[in-house]
Amino acid sequence: MDAKRILIVDDEETLCEVLKINLENEGYDVDIAFSAEQALTLYLQSYSLILLDVMLGEISGIKMAKMLKLNVNTADIPIIFCTARDTEDDMVMGLEIGADDYIMKPYTVRNVIARVKSVLRRSSNSHKDSSSTTTEKSHILQVNGLQLNLEFKRCLIDGVEIKMTRKEFELLAFLITHRGQICSRDQILSSVWSDEVVVLDRTIDVNITRVRSKIGEYGSYIVTRSGFGYGFRE
Repeated sequence: MDAKRILIVDDEETLCEVLKINLENEGYDVDIAFSAEQALTLYLQSYSLILLDVMLGEISGIKMAKMLKLNVNTADIPIIFCTARDTEDDMVMGLEIGADDYIMKPYTVRNVIARVKSVLRRSSNSHKDSSSTTTEKSHILQVNGLQLNLEFKRCLIDGVEIKMTRKEFELLAFLITHRGQICSRDQILSSVWSDEVVVLDRTIDVNITRVRSKIGEYGSYIVTRSGFGYGFRE
């Protein structure tokens, strides 16, 4: 059986190394990121658990946890907050976000290992009891903080709903579904405007512009290839 992979996200280098050594002695594969920004460059869905400090840099541990829980690919990864912030409000906030445990510094390595084992055990049992999880989420299209719910026809960015017309929503859903490839105008027209008798090429351009504007920073993910069509980059 493959070893469970754990990611430690903390800006205290010595603490990270101590945790890494002790967790590896327990049979886990362990990686370290010294900031949320660094952690977010990794293939996060490959980890079985994330040990996350609250007080990081520009992207705090709380903000990173919210980003992970909004992404269908990482929403189920267990998170344990390890932090010096020990107020009840901080603890409640962390747990409400969806963290599985909350360890206050200073802590013993023995305590961390015990919590890790407990959370991984609960997570393993939860997956066994939830074999339908993938099916239930098949109606969700997710790109980082951008989420399309195909069942309820809703577009959300970082949990905030963005109002879209039917065609704008269908256009964005089509592009995300075909992410990583350039789709011709004919492909887009036949899929999104299949019920229209006559549609001008300009109609696509106008709707692309509107969608880019509405999805903010994710607008740059929609790429134009002159003479070929449009795509949504990975």
